[in-house]
Amino acid sequence: MGTIRWLGVFVSLVACGLAWSQPYPSKPVRVVIVFAPGGGTDIVGRIVFQKVAEQFGQAFPVENRAGAAGMIGAEYVAKSPPDGYTLMVYTQTMLVNAHVYSKTPYDPLKSFIGITPLTKLVSMLAVHPSMPVRTTKDFVALAKSRPGEIGYGSSGVGGVQHLATSALASMAGLKLNHVPFKGGAPAVVALMGGEIQVMITPIPEIISQVKAGRVRAIAVSSATRSPQFPDVPSIGETVKGYDYSSWFGAFAPAGTPRTIIDRLNAEIRKAMADPAVAANLASQTLDPMPMSPEEFARLMKTDYDMLGPVVKAAGARLD
Repeated sequence: MGTIRWLGVFVSLVACGLAWSQPYPSKPVRVVIVFAPGGGTDIVGRIVFQKVAEQFGQAFPVENRAGAAGMIGAEYVAKSPPDGYTLMVYTQTMLVNAHVYSKTPYDPLKSFIGITPLTKLVSMLAVHPSMPVRTTKDFVALAKSRPGEIGYGSSGVGGVQHLATSALASMAGLKLNHVPFKGGAPAVVALMGGEIQVMITPIPEIISQVKAGRVRAIAVSSATRSPQFPDVPSIGETVKGYDYSSWFGAFAPAGTPRTIIDRLNAEIRKAMADPAVAANLASQTLDPMPMSPEEFARLMKTDYDMLGPVVKAAGARLD
């Protein structure tokens, strides 16, 4: 009986050794996207990881776990085994939440390993067509003449629209009326209907309405003009120093082996360099933003420190 028992232990150990020696990934890799289907995060995640799956010859099924500004999905990933088989696509909002809420179910700088940013996310200053403005200078002048009367929309307190517009108002000395909605899409609908007068919102969320003439594009939020819209000025050309751009990133739970992180980083960068993927992202006005994990970690720390004062100035703190 003793011999049989030890033989069973030996077989189990061999089986475990074979499992660990299998090349990664040896089974499907779950990609958790922390926002609802159809949004910018979902679009980017699906475009990139569809190509990654082709390169690996393994499935990378997408799972949307939305809610609480992405914190529901992030908590799930943070508590998942750090084995490379649960990944996450999130935005700079993961850092914002740590300043907006007194308690979050994750530490944005410690609970995850940033594999690489996926793309840069630039927003656009747009107004309802009835607004008598066509430049940032026009808008600033009008807003100063009507303090507290011009309403701007956002996806909610602490959302990119809220912070980007609050930063502009602070730098230009404006008093605007914040109208939060339950998502960026409803806010865009409100802008089209004239319920609000202005928005600074991610370009992918509003560009179809700009092209259809339902809203008017005034400027982009990045420090320089967008390659996709070279004729649209940047806000910073008028309001010196203004630069509000964000990113989409890929993450793994803290503790994931470095060999797996490096392999994922290489394959994601390869996917984003693919001409078809790059063209698809460009059609969504998204520019690939590959980095090493170390570069991404430095970017996240810099952004985390920068966002604290921005959230405070916007009055976005929720206790």
